[in-house]
Amino acid sequence: MRKIYLAFLLLFRLSTLHAQQIPKEYLLHLTREWKGERFPDGRPKVDDALLKRMKKVTLEEAWAVLRNHNYKYQFEGNWQTINPDSVLVGRAVTAIFTPGRPDLQTAIDDKGHEKDGRIKSQNAWPIDLLVKGDVYVVDQFNAYEDGPTIGDNLGNSIYAKTGNGIVYDGAVRDLSGLKEIGGFTSFYRSYHPSHHLNEAKRALNTTLVGINQPTRIGAATVMPGDIVLGREGGVVFIPPHLAEEVVKVSEVVRLRDMFGHQRLREQKYTPGQIDTRWSDEIEKDFSQWLREHINKLPVDPAQIQEILKQRTW
Repeated sequence: MRKIYLAFLLLFRLSTLHAQQIPKEYLLHLTREWKGERFPDGRPKVDDALLKRMKKVTLEEAWAVLRNHNYKYQFEGNWQTINPDSVLVGRAVTAIFTPGRPDLQTAIDDKGHEKDGRIKSQNAWPIDLLVKGDVYVVDQFNAYEDGPTIGDNLGNSIYAKTGNGIVYDGAVRDLSGLKEIGGFTSFYRSYHPSHHLNEAKRALNTTLVGINQPTRIGAATVMPGDIVLGREGGVVFIPPHLAEEVVKVSEVVRLRDMFGHQRLREQKYTPGQIDTRWSDEIEKDFSQWLREHINKLPVDPAQIQEILKQRTW
């Protein structure tokens, strides 16, 4: 029990430094399996080209790869959506809010205002960090009445900075205004017209306690720099060191499905032959099909060449 208590104290001290943003050294330690480029604050920076390829990945394909690596808690579903027919892909910037508490609120305000001369309200601080390709991921403790920290003003700011929408575990406000932002593909829990600011007492109903920390969104664990993949009402949070594998597996599955469906329509093979482990004959046919259609397939020819290099058929 004492070890758990000391660990909690350490995490709390780290969480209250630098206006709730954990030190770079600790973030590097937590994301040490990522070996690629990083942002100045240490957040993993998965390449833009990979993000573009990620837009074609299905939730099932991503989930299967993560599950195979024993990442069991990376999916969260049952969202309400803005632009439900679009796909949300980007690098996570996380924020954690708690129900408002005056003493904690003023202490965090004082600390935050000392850093870089911040004078804005707390709900704007994480948004200041956003850049193109980011997705703002918020643990708003599923707050409803008097809970919304995002409306159409901050929504427009978020979209201008990132070109993306949000994953918001709580209620949003100004929903009609948010829907008017063209590419603001977003996932949120509910809508309420109230505001997180109590106008009568000029007090906040929510308090920001963490920026770019490990964050819980429903049943999922999210780390800063995770790749957010949102579509069909669900969201998968992909660890950056597994992002490339997710994309490559998806592309192979996509191509094999196209080949299999075509051969079934042609009645060259039976469903039983396609639905089970392919024979050497089918594998050779698939390799030849890739070569013949390399410039007509929904995967970049350079990626198909890489696939062919790894095949022995």
